[in-house]
Amino acid sequence: MKTMLLGASNSWFSLSLSALSLPSSGSNKLAQLVDSAWIQLGHINSIEILEAILNAFQMSGQLQEFLPYAPQAIWIAIQDKKADVTTTEFKDDLKTPEWQALSLANTALNNSDWQLQAVPTPPDFQDYFEKIILVEKLREVRALMGFTRIQSPGDFTDTGDVPKEFRPPISRQSPTWIPATEVRGEGIFIQFKENTLQQWENQSQIQKQHHQVKEAHRNWLNQRNPDLVDKIACPDMRYMLIHSFAHALMRQLALECGYNAASLRERVYAQVGNAEQIAQAGVLIYTAAPDSEGTLGGLVHLGTEQTLNHHIRQALAQIHICASDPLCADHTPAQDRTSLHWSACHACLFSPETSCERGNKFLDRSLLIPTLSNDQFNFFNANLIDHV
Repeated sequence: MKTMLLGASNSWFSLSLSALSLPSSGSNKLAQLVDSAWIQLGHINSIEILEAILNAFQMSGQLQEFLPYAPQAIWIAIQDKKADVTTTEFKDDLKTPEWQALSLANTALNNSDWQLQAVPTPPDFQDYFEKIILVEKLREVRALMGFTRIQSPGDFTDTGDVPKEFRPPISRQSPTWIPATEVRGEGIFIQFKENTLQQWENQSQIQKQHHQVKEAHRNWLNQRNPDLVDKIACPDMRYMLIHSFAHALMRQLALECGYNAASLRERVYAQVGNAEQIAQAGVLIYTAAPDSEGTLGGLVHLGTEQTLNHHIRQALAQIHICASDPLCADHTPAQDRTSLHWSACHACLFSPETSCERGNKFLDRSLLIPTLSNDQFNFFNANLIDHV
């Protein structure tokens, strides 16, 4: 048994899930309009009520985009939407549809809540990145699903997929609704080159390091809750690399984008491809606000070819030497068994709690560039930081 402070911050953690609102690839323009105005239209159960509501809204200057369409056509689109909602099964994998929408970057599906623009890859990183997509507009829905005790949601997976036995419900009875918010914002999506990433993953020293990562993860779980040892999978080296890169870039972008570091968030898409799942390798760095107009474009402005090239080089240069070196560069979870980060600390890679999806775990800057203690794991060429 262990004593625990009654007001300890890890007594309870809120379990929230978030998802980006994605346009349907099969939707026409009217269907997209109905989807964007579903809050106003979703409860309508007859065409007569629809006509009355349309007249009321249009007199007040709302829903003007529906003026070119006949009420009968709008009613059919509403019925189609309701049928789609009732037949769509919930999937635990929230990120795969987002990955497909971002990596395909179909600008024909752009609407008021989703606007993508492809830009050239930074010249110094064309061997590492497949594409850069400016997400000029996005809408994110965040829902409170329940709570966890002692173990934070980030201890389980990057999407907060917590086993039921470790997830107290939000109410005594099964809820018919849950609290949710929607925010609008912008972001930069960076897709890594799959071939380059696979070559890095297949190196013997990287595979050896992954074995040590899994061993450290197992020891960490045994220290905290042995029941979770076989329930929580350890992230692979692909995830650790992209996660570390996201933190380094977020810290750099926060200096000039106009938003503070706690306002930036990450969505890491890292998955090794096999017969059952598609390969994913990318990161979306974004910011969002509850205002109906979203944010002001300061983050997207930094995603242009030369500007992003400068900021990535600066991000790598900033973590080459840490203010806490050599202690930071030498750190491993084997030293204390209370952490799950390697060469990372508050002076180089850690981000605010609201920004990181894994609670500042699974970070290692030696996977990005050479450090004082390791020059065998770096994904990026050391020459990229020599002349910054």
